[in-house]
Amino acid sequence: MTRDVRRPFGRLLTAMVTPFRRDGALDVEGAAELAAWLVDEQGNDGLVVSGTTGESPTTTDLEKDRLLRAVIEAVGGRATVIAGVGSYDTHHTVECARAAEKAGAHGLLVVTPYYNKPPQAGLVKHFTAIAEATGLPVMLYDIPGRTGTPIATETLLTLAEHERIVAVKDAKYDLLGTTRVLAGSDLAVYSGADEVNLALAAIGSCGAVSVVAHVVGPRINEMYDALERGDAAGAARLNQRLAPVYTGLMTRTQGVISTKAALAMLGRPSGPVRPPLIDADDDLRGLLAEDLAAAGVHLGATA
Repeated sequence: MTRDVRRPFGRLLTAMVTPFRRDGALDVEGAAELAAWLVDEQGNDGLVVSGTTGESPTTTDLEKDRLLRAVIEAVGGRATVIAGVGSYDTHHTVECARAAEKAGAHGLLVVTPYYNKPPQAGLVKHFTAIAEATGLPVMLYDIPGRTGTPIATETLLTLAEHERIVAVKDAKYDLLGTTRVLAGSDLAVYSGADEVNLALAAIGSCGAVSVVAHVVGPRINEMYDALERGDAAGAARLNQRLAPVYTGLMTRTQGVISTKAALAMLGRPSGPVRPPLIDADDDLRGLLAEDLAAAGVHLGATA
């Protein structure tokens, strides 16, 4: 695959759900089928497996390895496959990064260590250790609303000096900080929050790691295409039409719950979520169907 240095992992990537069978076991065949559909029909340049939307907190290291290998086998020759390997433990994250490299991943997504709230100097040591553990390019994941700790702008600029730290998935909602990172480094910025995909693109982001691209990937690409050909007003209109999708998938409940419900109603592999998450009920599925219909996406009746 040809790589664009401005977009080291492509432009649009889906943070893929992890399909499970009805008994809660990993659905490897379903994952391969879903991955192919996301790339071939939904217009994704790449996939992130075992991120938050992939329910990484409740999958084992062995399941993560099996999932990664299945997705690479299904689409790795025509799409970038990034492995989510981050945890709150540097040693464990290094082990997961090495396992992902062995499995054939094209890159690593490394979230800020959560719960233990390390200082910024600790973040530099943590991310550097992961970057030096393999030969794979690294995308940092800055999402303080979940982790409790932001990656400070100055820290991002420092980390950007490492040759293998090439991108950041930005879900910090700090446009000035992001602008400073773009101005002061070669770090590729990917939107990590769908509702600000266009806003971040307008200030220089290179694409998105998206949840809603599970169901509206072509529409997001259309929005990016409009902006890139200089039609800012057209891009804004397309983004506005996607607002009900953002509402339905990202604000009604935890995103993977809504996304798996939508995929099930589209007849795509998804399955149940794992505890402590709970599956969408009839009321939530009804609201979700209304939200997506308002954006022109019509779901079936499959539960």
